[in-house]
Amino acid sequence: MRKIRSIITFISISTIGFLYLPLAAMAFFSFNRSKYGFTWEGFTLNWYIKLFENQAIIEAALNTIVLAVVSTIISTIIGSALAIGMQKFPWSFKTEKSLNMMLYLPVAIPDIILAAAIVIIFGILRGVSSIFDPGLLNMIIGHITFQIAFVALVVKSRLASLNSEIEEAARDLFASRFYILRRITLPLLTPGIAAGAMLAFTLSLDDFVISFFMAGPKSTTLPIYIFGAARRGITPQIHAISTIILLITVVSVIAAGRLTVKKNRKRWRITKNFVHL
Repeated sequence: MRKIRSIITFISISTIGFLYLPLAAMAFFSFNRSKYGFTWEGFTLNWYIKLFENQAIIEAALNTIVLAVVSTIISTIIGSALAIGMQKFPWSFKTEKSLNMMLYLPVAIPDIILAAAIVIIFGILRGVSSIFDPGLLNMIIGHITFQIAFVALVVKSRLASLNSEIEEAARDLFASRFYILRRITLPLLTPGIAAGAMLAFTLSLDDFVISFFMAGPKSTTLPIYIFGAARRGITPQIHAISTIILLITVVSVIAAGRLTVKKNRKRWRITKNFVHL
């Protein structure tokens, strides 16, 4: 029994190390004084200081943030509405099955195929208006197309776990549909919506393929910049950029986790109040 536990512990630690040691090494070498190679030559913050002196990196960071924030807000609203509509509306079995399949397609399709398809659509739209020329607007629309599916799936799974008796109790108390949606459904869905928004934000923040296909000369994002810089050689400055992106992702996950815990407590309070009623 002890031998089995030791093996399981070793496998678990090895798996965690396999996942996180490369990230730790990246962060470690971002403080390396040496510009090239992996030889430690001393601690320095110079690479982080140079990031804020590099105008190209600042512009790429601003584009990345604007792209992630705008696309996340829009996709969260549309994806949440889509999930509620799919779950609450009395669709037929075949229609519901078809909608679920269409919802899973953007998740299952490889990014390169989705990006190529979006390029074709924008190529047609450019014949109608020059507003669809490669640039930040195209990138926002392109990100929304795949973010909606992820948000809708997360919110839909949250909806499936909710107790329908709470809404039924509200109807027995003559609550309108809008009141139930505003005061019961949406508060209970907030953890799922927050989780979907966080997932959409991190996917947009890290996306390269679709951004690369949609980008214009003035809409370079950090993943695109890192790709171009890496072709000239990996430097501590690239490690520093990657470390900052990693920290933003970690902070987002922690913030979303705390929000989920807080909203779960609110959910139990709402449930408890209706039970007492």
